[in-house]
Amino acid sequence: MSLKDAVTAALEQVDDPAGGSVLSSGRAAGIVVKDDGQVGLVLAVDGLDKTAAERLQAAVEAAVKRVPGVSAARIILTADRAATPAAAPKASTVPGIRKLVAVASGKGGVGKSTVAANLAFALARAGQQVGLLDADIYGPSVPTLLGIEGRARVEKDRLQPEMRHGIKALSMGMMTDPDKAIVWRGPMASSALVQMVEQCDWGALDILVIDLPPGTGDIQLTLAQKLKPDGAVIVSTPQDLALIDARRAVAMFGEVGVRVLGVVENMAGYCCPQCGHVSDPFGHGGAEAEAQAMGVPFLGRIPLQMDVRTASETAQPVSGETATRFDEIARSVMVTVGL
Repeated sequence: MSLKDAVTAALEQVDDPAGGSVLSSGRAAGIVVKDDGQVGLVLAVDGLDKTAAERLQAAVEAAVKRVPGVSAARIILTADRAATPAAAPKASTVPGIRKLVAVASGKGGVGKSTVAANLAFALARAGQQVGLLDADIYGPSVPTLLGIEGRARVEKDRLQPEMRHGIKALSMGMMTDPDKAIVWRGPMASSALVQMVEQCDWGALDILVIDLPPGTGDIQLTLAQKLKPDGAVIVSTPQDLALIDARRAVAMFGEVGVRVLGVVENMAGYCCPQCGHVSDPFGHGGAEAEAQAMGVPFLGRIPLQMDVRTASETAQPVSGETATRFDEIARSVMVTVGL
């Protein structure tokens, strides 16, 4: 019997409060077993109060850990919103903007802004009217990625976004001195984010892509509570350190009722331009396995390529095979949010 089969058998012995076992009822799903014995799974806690959910989680974790060969158990709690009105495509809370989609990561250094910009470009190639808001107050990257210089214009008390490669863009980097640090407390940064969305002359947009700062703090919570986005895309590299923080990001959006549209694995594999050898300096497949364990879609992989760096530094969209991958991610996002 394989380790996964043994874990499955153990879960058949854990009672579901609603009847049957947690496996037969579908509460436990998305079982992933790694080579080192780590087990991950998703446990739905619909209809349970906090105490009952915690007891069930403890029972499931204990059952899994008792299986010989299991080194660790990671249980992701979720609540299925598929049957609720909140999960259905809805109108944006910002007039003139049909959909809001956040691009987030649990930690910095995973290429989130590059993914956000090229997702926006791909959505525009698909025929959508697209805006890109750089909400990374403390480390704005969009001006560099899009080749925007100077301050944002203001007309009739409305901020004016810049047009680049078919998308409209606005960044805090367009309103501050690039050589000075922004030293703001959380509430100030959160207020600035809301103002950039609501007081900018975006015109009519099909979708506004919001490049969030890394982490799970005030700005992310403000976005979820006040702007009510239609979903969030999580960016991670394949290695375990980044995946730990990606899990936190997924959990944070779940707690505030924002649908996670999926996970993008960035910097996934490097092909040597001289010899063609493919290596995985950051590992391979970790984000896909983690997405399965958390019960969220896996949107695709973006390779670690010199062309991506060059395109970013010269303020151009990526091209070739990498652009095709972003086009596929964009199609998935469009279908999920109802565009």
